[in-house]
Amino acid sequence: MKLHDLKPAEGSTHKSKRVGRGAGSGKGKTSGKGMMGQKARSGPGPYRTFEGGQNRIVKRMPYKRGFTNIFRVDYEVINVGTLTEWPSGIEVTPESLLEARAVRRKRMPVKVLGDGELSAALTVKAHKFSASAREKIEAAGGTAIQLEWGVERRSRSRGANYGGRNAKKKAQD
Repeated sequence: MKLHDLKPAEGSTHKSKRVGRGAGSGKGKTSGKGMMGQKARSGPGPYRTFEGGQNRIVKRMPYKRGFTNIFRVDYEVINVGTLTEWPSGIEVTPESLLEARAVRRKRMPVKVLGDGELSAALTVKAHKFSASAREKIEAAGGTAIQLEWGVERRSRSRGANYGGRNAKKKAQD
């Protein structure tokens, strides 16, 4: 076999349809482009989001546009005024707030804000304090202790993904 003997496989190539060559060709007169209109003209068509003059979806749904910060941390918020019901000298932690139903979700960090007044001396442990909240707690004779908060960033795969040469050995360890 030589280079001049090479041919494409039978049926793999097609002749291009010659448009605008008479009514009998099946693609005569308007060449399959219909009658008039923007899409029948040469050159680029309308923009991608064009919907025939109807208000397009990107205009109808403006709330879908913009930037979403994926590293944003949402807090369970509690005000200093809510802590007035707690007896003096007690330690207020996120767990005790959860038991008392002062906060709802245990997976979220707790932030204490300075709305309201506090008279009892409490030890408040939370992940974040506003400046006014810290002042009010310390003015009442209590202490504000800030807890560490690490955002859980887990693998998107379902569980550990041990691959490579020693996969079985790594999985057992």
